[in-house]
Amino acid sequence: MKYNARIASNPYVVGSFACIGGGLFGLDISSMSGVLNNDHYKSTFGFPGPSAQGAIVAAMPAGSLLGALSVTQLADKLGRRKTVILAGIIWVIGSILQAAAVNRAMLVVGRVVSGFSVGLSSAVVPIYQSEITAPAIRGRMVSLQQWAITWGILIQYFVQFGCSYIDGVASFRIPWALQMIPAIILSLGMLFFPESPRHLFDHGKEAEALQVLADLHGQGNKEDPLVQLEYEEIKQQVYLERTEGAKSYLDLFKKGNPRRVMLGCTLQMWSQLTGMNVMMYYIVYVFQGAGLTGRRSNLIADSVQYVLNVALTVPAIIYIDRWGRRPMLLAGTLAMGFWLFLVGGLQGRFGHWGDIDGSRVWVIENNDAATKAVIVCSYLFVCSFAVTMGPVSWTYPAELYSLKVRGKAVSLATASNWAFNTALAFAVPPGLNTIAWKTYFIFGTFNFACFIHVFFMFPETVGRSLEEVEDIFQQGHVFTAWKIGRDVGRRDIRSVAAGAATDEKVSRVETPEEKA
Repeated sequence: MKYNARIASNPYVVGSFACIGGGLFGLDISSMSGVLNNDHYKSTFGFPGPSAQGAIVAAMPAGSLLGALSVTQLADKLGRRKTVILAGIIWVIGSILQAAAVNRAMLVVGRVVSGFSVGLSSAVVPIYQSEITAPAIRGRMVSLQQWAITWGILIQYFVQFGCSYIDGVASFRIPWALQMIPAIILSLGMLFFPESPRHLFDHGKEAEALQVLADLHGQGNKEDPLVQLEYEEIKQQVYLERTEGAKSYLDLFKKGNPRRVMLGCTLQMWSQLTGMNVMMYYIVYVFQGAGLTGRRSNLIADSVQYVLNVALTVPAIIYIDRWGRRPMLLAGTLAMGFWLFLVGGLQGRFGHWGDIDGSRVWVIENNDAATKAVIVCSYLFVCSFAVTMGPVSWTYPAELYSLKVRGKAVSLATASNWAFNTALAFAVPPGLNTIAWKTYFIFGTFNFACFIHVFFMFPETVGRSLEEVEDIFQQGHVFTAWKIGRDVGRRDIRSVAAGAATDEKVSRVETPEEKA
């Protein structure tokens, strides 16, 4: 189906619509957190204990790990757009299985299927966005992936909240079934959007690739200097990829690649080790341990956290290309570590082992000030993540790599996200049940370790084209990332484009046709 050129002429529309794929991840997070204290859910699935509940939650990121590792084959063969469409279809199947689940096994299978969809979309959407947007707005567009996640969390949570007033299994089955709607919209809507010009060129559709670039960045004008420059750079990168590109994941560790591969993978790892998804998946347990009594009170307090998560992501989206990636990561990790240490300290000082609904829980009792302090610190932690690490963790890996390794490298980075997400989703309930408040100190320490890693090894990439990022890593600075200013590796787009269009002064690789 031919894409709509009028839609393609607005890069914000094109770059943001695919983010619905990120929203699917958010839907899953609150689809679980919203039912943890639902009596009908508990009775239907045999009152799962900490380990069993951890396994149920971890089933989704486990499926996402498989999806993320599969995305390179699908994205390279089917195309970025068709892979996003496929992800929506798979999500619908997973939602049906979850909504109809009658036992833990069926629920886990449904969550694995849905997870596979999320793994596909979370890996391919940033690639798609980074390949269709101009450098000046790329960070803003890719960071919308995180905002979509926060909206998915918020919307599904309020659906869960409303359905909690329904008596019976419909209180959790209806929200799980309604998850299909965004996926259907995503799959149908993507039919009207263009394929990535880089993918088109790589598959011999040069004329169509040029037209897509013109529609996206030149108001349909193929002679626009920026369009010509991007077309020339894509051409050279594609020919380079054909001769020297990664044929397998082992090629990611050849000369010139390991550093960037590890930066992408470790940033996605750190995004999980910050403890954010713990606060999202298991916020019911966190506030329960803080001494917040009453199911309705807990649900209301949780909803405030999700609203803050959505609201505080907005400044990051607006200013991510002004603030830069490094400052946001450095400030965010320091703030998150501080708030988690406060939560752990308050829990350790004022809490004790108690009993809630027959379960052994570390809880703060009869101390209203300490309870409110823990809740406020949790809110501030979420705000700190939303305005810093959240958007950057998706933006940075998508702009690190050259075309010859981008698909596999982003896939591997996203897979590391899901690998640690799976481990933490499984391990946190037993952790809270055994070492309680010390759990927060562990994640706080991870944040401070991330600060050190970013300071020494993560160079700034803001405002650069994907080809300019290549120049940065060819200059070294392995442990001195702070020395790389924003002007390093920058090119004068207009002058280079003019040169390419007139006397071909842009350095280039001979095409196979020219060699012949």
